[in-house]
Amino acid sequence: MAKEHTAVFGGGCFWCLEAIFQRLTGVSHVESGYMGGQVENPTYRQVCGGDTGHVEVVRVTFDPDEISFRELLDVFFTVHDPTTLNRQGNDAGEQYRSVIFCNDDEQQRVAEETIAKLSATKSFPEPIVTAVEPASKFYVAEDYHQNYYNENSRQPYCMLVISPKLAKFETKFAEKTRA
Repeated sequence: MAKEHTAVFGGGCFWCLEAIFQRLTGVSHVESGYMGGQVENPTYRQVCGGDTGHVEVVRVTFDPDEISFRELLDVFFTVHDPTTLNRQGNDAGEQYRSVIFCNDDEQQRVAEETIAKLSATKSFPEPIVTAVEPASKFYVAEDYHQNYYNENSRQPYCMLVISPKLAKFETKFAEKTRA
């Protein structure tokens, strides 16, 4: 059995990223949580208050024999806007910043190469502002944030924000999604 790896991404509301990464072949688990701040055991309310320094993130557990970190990055850069600082759509604040928290030097190298390539090919109309930082302590978000879209897909936010992102993802990555 292959060793599982983890990757941590912040790119707007963690509900959006969670719903997308859950649908990838090779991903065994996705958890919503917080990372990058200075407050121990932050709550959602604290993080949304903007004073913790934490980012809403997803921790993705994956089998590198089925899907590579580079492929996860491809999905990440497709499903959010890496050119807006501290904002994704109507979600604004430092907790929504675009960031890749790297677990090791290899992830950092691949993340930086990916950003350099996307920048060189002018894949986006504006400069990429996604930060690449070392992973720090991951705090699991409250239970009601876990598996949010799958349990609340009829909620207005899910229908108006997450569903269109899922449709875009499923169109581009059909061969990598679970049936």
